[in-house]
Amino acid sequence: RCKNLSVSFWNSYWMLPSDVCGMNCFWEAAFRYDYMTTHPSEKMHLAVVACGERLEETVTMLRSAIIFSIKPLHFHIFAEDQLHESFKDILDEFPYEGKVNYTLYPITFPSESATEWKKLFKPCASQRLFLPLILKNVDSLLYVDTDILFLRPVDDIWSFLGKFNSTQIAAMAPEHEEPRIGWYNRFARHPYYGLTGINSGVMLMNMTRIRRKYFKNDMTPVRLQWGEILMPLLKKYKLNITWGDQDLLNIMFFHNPESLYVFPCQWNYRPDHCIYGSNCKTAEEEGIFILHGNRGVYHDDKQPTFRAVYEAIKNYSFEDDLVHSLLQPLEQELQKTMHTYCGRVYKVFIKQLTKSIRDLYARRSKG
Repeated sequence: RCKNLSVSFWNSYWMLPSDVCGMNCFWEAAFRYDYMTTHPSEKMHLAVVACGERLEETVTMLRSAIIFSIKPLHFHIFAEDQLHESFKDILDEFPYEGKVNYTLYPITFPSESATEWKKLFKPCASQRLFLPLILKNVDSLLYVDTDILFLRPVDDIWSFLGKFNSTQIAAMAPEHEEPRIGWYNRFARHPYYGLTGINSGVMLMNMTRIRRKYFKNDMTPVRLQWGEILMPLLKKYKLNITWGDQDLLNIMFFHNPESLYVFPCQWNYRPDHCIYGSNCKTAEEEGIFILHGNRGVYHDDKQPTFRAVYEAIKNYSFEDDLVHSLLQPLEQELQKTMHTYCGRVYKVFIKQLTKSIRDLYARRSKG
């Protein structure tokens, strides 16, 4: 089922004018990609779970991953059977250059408890919990929700694997930066990680370590492995959890905090980071790296800033110039959203995107 695809990266446009990207850009890019260049043959594995009407959203996420990434990508797409042909038709038409592969998988849960897992939170959402058990030959994996958009290379978040200490097995971002608006610290009826919990929409995993680890828990004094702990956790907490598999992950890392690497909020930037006032300081300084449009904000008019970014990437053609066909039109649309809280800080939505485009053209100009 593995399909080799090729990525055609805008062959007509190889460099920006010299006044747009100078030597500072080259040095910054060289520093940022140090980890990637020292692991040149490493393939990055990205997983997503798509059910219902998430086809377009998933494809847009995959497009955003392709645009800036450097090392080869392998997409692991878990989807309902009726979506497989549509995924094949769309992905096979992408103008690739052999840098991207994909594999389609059916939605599968342990047979003895499949019904319980499938109806937990949203349909198919808990599939992510079983990825270490299904993808047995994959050493490391980046899982993302369908409503994710990459505004810088996947390589950059992948490089966090090199920052894990000897006990860390996964990386996620906090659920909130501001406890006064936090959900877990105000409403949760179960243990959760840290001060405000963690969000599992972007989850980087060393799956070899996950499969080997024995987890502390509050069900038995005996430590349990990943495949052993999931069902007991569900049975104990299913009446107390609201956000399904994310709650179970919070419980697991509450008891095993040494196993989690926490990355800053600009790697998982959600509406909560701006609708109550800007509360992701690292995004204000450096821009948004990964945009997470949860609560359906890409598809309604409640958060037009998020929707503008989604529409820009969805409609971008790989053969077009990124500056004139994506960046400039997007900034014009974002300026129309300044009447909203997120629109007031619209520049954080394009700050990193601008740098990513400059870095891409800088790499091309170096051959």
